Amino acid sequence: MLISSLLLMSGLALSTGACSPTDEPVKTEEPSPVPDPDPEPNPDPTPDPQPTGGRALVVYFSCTNTTKGVADRIVEASDAATWRIEPEVAYTSEDLNYNNSSSRANREQNDPSARPAIKGKCENLADYDVVFLGYPIWWGKAPKVIFTFLESHDFTGKTIVPFCTSHSSGIGSSDTDLHRLATGAEWKQGRRFGGNESKETIKNWIESMNLNFNNNTNAGVFDLSKGTNGNAPTVKLSSGYDMPILGLGTYSLHGATCVNSVKAALAAGFRKFDTAYIYGNEEEVGQGVRESGVPREEIFVATKLYPNQYSNPEAAIEECLRKLDIGYIDLMLLHHPGANDVKAYKAMEKYVAAGKIRSIGVSCYYVKEINEFLPKVNIKPVLVQNEVHPYYQDTEVMEHLHDLGIVVEAWYPLGGRGHQKELLSDPVLSEIAAKHNKSVVQVILRWHLQRGVVAIPGSSNPDHIRENISVFDFSLTDDEMARIAALDRNEKHDWY
Repeated sequence: MLISSLLLMSGLALSTGACSPTDEPVKTEEPSPVPDPDPEPNPDPTPDPQPTGGRALVVYFSCTNTTKGVADRIVEASDAATWRIEPEVAYTSEDLNYNNSSSRANREQNDPSARPAIKGKCENLADYDVVFLGYPIWWGKAPKVIFTFLESHDFTGKTIVPFCTSHSSGIGSSDTDLHRLATGAEWKQGRRFGGNESKETIKNWIESMNLNFNNNTNAGVFDLSKGTNGNAPTVKLSSGYDMPILGLGTYSLHGATCVNSVKAALAAGFRKFDTAYIYGNEEEVGQGVRESGVPREEIFVATKLYPNQYSNPEAAIEECLRKLDIGYIDLMLLHHPGANDVKAYKAMEKYVAAGKIRSIGVSCYYVKEINEFLPKVNIKPVLVQNEVHPYYQDTEVMEHLHDLGIVVEAWYPLGGRGHQKELLSDPVLSEIAAKHNKSVVQVILRWHLQRGVVAIPGSSNPDHIRENISVFDFSLTDDEMARIAALDRNEKHDWY
């Protein structure tokens, strides 16, 4: 250890905070360090991330190997790769002398512009989605080598999870002070650990954040074996949250009909609901959720901003939160491309950081639109909601979005308005339905799910609602899937 013991001193006045520049500072007292008889100023470097099967990277700076110990436990819990930040000039015991106001570390911590040079660059950073960033607390702050690391790499679109090590001091503002150095990243709340933190504590911490660091979104392949009638399975979104793959659409539902439909759907086993500002029923959907008796955390509510709201998105989001009145929004989408759509999306990103929105996405974005949109935003959309049905299968767009790890959802799963009757009378679908002793609606919904497309059929009829979530006791054969695929007419029923 660099500091093997700490002596309490009184009357010591320094311009920095109360923690010493070690991995194990004292509680609130100002310490007088005792030199380590065997310091380790230059541990073995790790020049490049060591490959693993995951998409997480643990980056850390450690002088005494306390932070390294915590980093190693995070690696064990997350199957992450690791990269150690090495200063060009290693820190000696005298550099870290707390009592010497002119010591190197003291000067760096008091100099806002200090950026100690580090060895090399993390060349493979682009391969990772989540970066755990670890450091010891030095006088209540992160060491300036962390600033150097952040400013010399591009974190756009990544999730950064800060953690610090100390004997007892909290993380304080050390993590939030770093946010401005990587504004393109999504920052998670930081966490302080002691040097002897258990593997179980670290594992529970990682699991509590719902991180998706193994690229394990099943965006285009759903495990339908986990579903039962009245209980739809879920898809893991790229945000880390699970979303049911079958929900209730509420486009045409209003007033008491909407409230009662939401309650009937929840009673039938539905846990996902889709609404939008332009539907004019967010209040009724929220009321149905609140009055259902089903715990809020079991319910997934999606809503959408309309283009006429994009110029003042913060006010629109606040209005949505007020109308729904369910605490937070599980998923918010942009309803269509439009002027100021990037501005509106970035406002949604801020509400994600604040915990008021959990996941964000878009609607009516196709190959050209999504390719142009992605470089302009920081958080990849978790979902795209488009028109999809057997007469408009949108296969090229669906496959492109799935390749991006983006879930596809059909907002016309049973055919476009005014065209549904024709689809439900289709002879091929009718024949397949009769073979399985199911309705044509159930066959179409099952077809969507077997293609890896989320469906949100709308209904106010309790019997139809129960029918719509009873599609997990049969499956379509490869031949039947091919016959339905042959029905594609590229027949789009709406302009967007």
